Amino acid sequence: MYNKNNSEIPIHAAIIMDGNGRWAQARGLVRTEGHKQGVEAAATTVREAVRLGIKTLTLYAFSSDNWKRPKAEVETLMGLMKQFLRDETSRCLKEGIRLDVIGRRDRLSAGVRFAIERAESLTRDQSRLILRIAIDYSARDALALAASQFQGEPPCRDAFSAAYARAIHAAIRVSDIDILIRTGGEQRLSDFLLWESAYAELFFLEKFWPDFCPDDLSDALEQFHVRNRRFGRVEPALAT
Repeated sequence: MYNKNNSEIPIHAAIIMDGNGRWAQARGLVRTEGHKQGVEAAATTVREAVRLGIKTLTLYAFSSDNWKRPKAEVETLMGLMKQFLRDETSRCLKEGIRLDVIGRRDRLSAGVRFAIERAESLTRDQSRLILRIAIDYSARDALALAASQFQGEPPCRDAFSAAYARAIHAAIRVSDIDILIRTGGEQRLSDFLLWESAYAELFFLEKFWPDFCPDDLSDALEQFHVRNRRFGRVEPALAT
């Protein structure tokens, strides 16, 4: 079991919460039941991230490509996100969590936008954990939008990072991804945090998101701290 005292590194973990629909179908339930259970798993994961001392947690809730899903499923997802934002805001205030939403907002309903703005406003002074929810998010679209702001010579990395943060409506700059977890058995990034994941350690789990439990997050952190992260550098022993 991971002990948060094992390291003082400020960890940024990101999760692609995949497999809600398949979890439900495997149990003879409608897909929306899987999404409801996924919300419960997300709430539990946030609590565990606080306990483990994670500094930033980014959850992939709704990609820009998810608009292609059946209308009824999209409406259910939006309703669940609005409910999650309302419920999570009070818990965030109690536990010192700042809640921010990244992604486009112009295609969201007025009710969802209000829930986002309320959650961000009420929790903006919290700092124990930064909880970011990606809604109507596409890394490729955001990168293209950020690039369109520059002409002539390519921008320096810091300038582009700032433009990218504006493109995803990020209220606060955070560190790059350290750990990226995907549930559901798939092994791809699905247009999620491509810029910030340049040196992320990847963890792919076979289990569906509703079955994700605190031990899974703890195990990923434990494995992360034994991996050798060189960031392109040569091992000292090999450099001599």
